[in-house]
This record gives sequence, structure tokens and C-alpha cells, in this order.
Amino acid sequence: MSRHLRVESLQTLVVGSGPAGIAAAVCAAENGARVGLVDDNPHAGGQIWHSSAKYSAHSGEESRWRSRLMASIIQLQGWSVFDQPSPGVLRAERPDAVADLHYENLILATGARERFLPFPGWTLPNVLGAGALQAMVKSGLPIAGKRVVIAGTGPLLLAVAAFLKSAGAVALCVCEQSPFVRLLRFAFALASDPGKLGDGLRYKTTCWNVPFHTSTWPIEASGDRALHSVTLSVRGKTRRVECDYLACGFHLVPNIELPTLLGCRIENGAVRVNQWQQTSKPGIYCAGEPTGIGGLELSLIEGQIAGLVAAGKLEKARSLFGRRSKLARFAASLAQAFTLRAELKSLPQDTTLLCRCEDVPYGVVRQHRSWRSAKLHTRCGMGPCQGRICGAATEFLLGWTANSIRPPVFPALISSLAASQDGHGRDLEAIHNI
Repeated sequence: MSRHLRVESLQTLVVGSGPAGIAAAVCAAENGARVGLVDDNPHAGGQIWHSSAKYSAHSGEESRWRSRLMASIIQLQGWSVFDQPSPGVLRAERPDAVADLHYENLILATGARERFLPFPGWTLPNVLGAGALQAMVKSGLPIAGKRVVIAGTGPLLLAVAAFLKSAGAVALCVCEQSPFVRLLRFAFALASDPGKLGDGLRYKTTCWNVPFHTSTWPIEASGDRALHSVTLSVRGKTRRVECDYLACGFHLVPNIELPTLLGCRIENGAVRVNQWQQTSKPGIYCAGEPTGIGGLELSLIEGQIAGLVAAGKLEKARSLFGRRSKLARFAASLAQAFTLRAELKSLPQDTTLLCRCEDVPYGVVRQHRSWRSAKLHTRCGMGPCQGRICGAATEFLLGWTANSIRPPVFPALISSLAASQDGHGRDLEAIHNI
């Protein structure tokens, strides 16, 4: 049976140890707050700073944040937050224990995930998310010599193509669904930020011999037991490409399940915050992608503001407002450049699986009028991913939104769900060393 532990006296609890969470935890701790940082991943850094021994060369910025984190924060890595048993308390679990984390201030930095859109063959082996394939290669998946098509939308595509090339893959093409004119406007926006422009040029230089198609997207993946080819719509014409992998992702979706459970106000699919990164719930702040997809630099700035405010350092936080405003304007241009086009709504056929967890076809789901109705009658969204994949797809395809979020936010052990709230008091360091 899992041990039930109790963590008291946290002035600030940060959920999520990606860049925004790291920045928030560091700024709060360096300004005198007692900080706990909890994340279900075994190591801090999130997906963007995820690395293995082979791909461990950190950027200077990443290394600086990591060193400050290691020197000042007690981390609870490998713990998954799944419930709020009472106000001011979050419940988290590991396979061998469950803990109640008591806090005065809470900073949510839960990140984002890739958006997948269903099309015939999208469930075949070797059809993967673009970021997912990158993470798997970093974790040891052999990719050298493999032919890869990268498709979908967003800046991640070019970054993934550059990474895969550096790992020895044969990047056949990058397929961006946005039209050329939109990307041209986005390029002008990049010109005002030398850092981002440099990143873009560096990726493009690495991929100088990789064809880059605009107004292009996958319409079918084919194969018997695994992928062997992809059919693309290339500016209105059909083209078939033989490949070993399809890395496909249609930009990012904010992870707002935990903020929703806690009662934070959600607008346009993101957590609404004020100038201090405070949500509609007193004492709860949010930073990074859950407030809207804006990239690494904006996540770091928002994390710093949230951490400083939680530590009571309002003037220090205010000094970062100008930089945040500039980065927010870039985020707005990012959203406009990579808006999903209406043609993508015609990708799935009635027989195409929409909910992969419960094997529910798109034709069955679209007979209903709401997400709730589809869940009740078809079990769409009731599998292990709890609608994180099919829910985001139906939001785009059918205009649906989830009606509510109920615990557990993530799949949890029965023993964790049944845990008593009378756990013996333990200090944070004691739990950290279990």
C-alpha cells in the first residue's frame, strides 16, 4: 500500500518544472520563500529542456537556470498532482507514496502539449508527434538513416527537422499548413527580435537542403503493420512520399486541466491572469504556456514575475513588465501566423478513429451535439489520456469544449484515490529523500 505523507509550511508551491516553473521557483526561493517544486517527470526541464546523455549540451541560459535551481530549491520530481482534497492542498502520488502538499501561494506552470488532428492512418505505428519523436530520439530511439516527413504547423517543425538531421535522420521535407503570405508576415515580426531571428536562421541553415512546403498537410498515412508512405496535399495537388516516420503536430495546446479543476477562469482555451500573473483565484498564479502559447522567453519572464510576486517583491516583478509586453506581441503574431486553416476540418473520414483510447470513430462522435453527450454515449475522452488528444481535436473540428474537469486530473492508483487525509506530518526534505 502507498504511504500517505503530509507536507506542511510551503510558502510557495510550483507545479511544473519546465522553464516557467524553474524561473518561478528560483525567483521565489532567492527572495526568501520556502519553495516546493513538483513535477511528474524524473528530471526538471520540461520537454524543451529535456535531454539525455547523448544530447546533454545545455544552452548558456538553460545552464544558468539549472544551477540556480539546484542551489536553492527542494524538488519533488516524479510526483504527479492529481487532486485538490481541500483549499490550499494538492494531492500528489508516486508508485510508492501519496502526499498532501499544503501551500500558501500556488504557481501553476503546467506547460503545453502537441495538438493532433485525425486523418486516415494517423494511428499507424511510426506516425508520431513532432515533439514526441524528438523526445524519443533524445531518450535513445535510433533515427540515423531513417526517412522522416515533418508536417503540421508551428515553429516546432523546423526545430525538429534540424534536430533530427543532426541525429542522422534523412529529413525528406517539412510540410507547413500555413500559406506563404502568413509566414512572410511572421518573418517580418521576427526581424524585430534578433534572438528569435537568429534561432530561425540557424534552423534554416541546418535544413538548407530540406524542402519546405507551405499550404501543405498530410491527408493519409499508409502501411500494413507500420507506416510506409504519406499522402500529402501540396498546394492543392496530391503527392505520395515513402518514409519510415511521420512527425506530425498542429502546434500546441495549453495544459489547463489542473487550473480548471482549481476553479481558475479560462478564456479562449487559456488561463486568464492579471498583470501580476494572478489567476481569478486569490493566491494562485499561472505562468508559461497555460496562459497562452508564447514560447520559451515569454515563459521564463512570466515565471519570474509569478515567483517574485509570490515572494512579495512587486517592484522587482514590475521591472519585467516591458519585456513581457514585447514578447506578448510576438506571441500574438505567432498565433496569427499558425492559425489552423478550415480545410483541415475535412481530414478525418467517418471511419477514422477520433478517440484512440476507446476506439471511437469520428463519424460516431460527430452525430452528437456536445462533448458531454459524446462522452456519455460513446466513451470518447474516457480513456487513459482523459480526452487530452481527442478533446483538443474536437475543439477544432466541432467547436466543442470540455464542460468540466473532475479529479483525478491524471490516472491515479486506487490506493491514492482512497488515501486518508490524516497522514502523519513529514517535512519536505523527508519526502524529498524517500
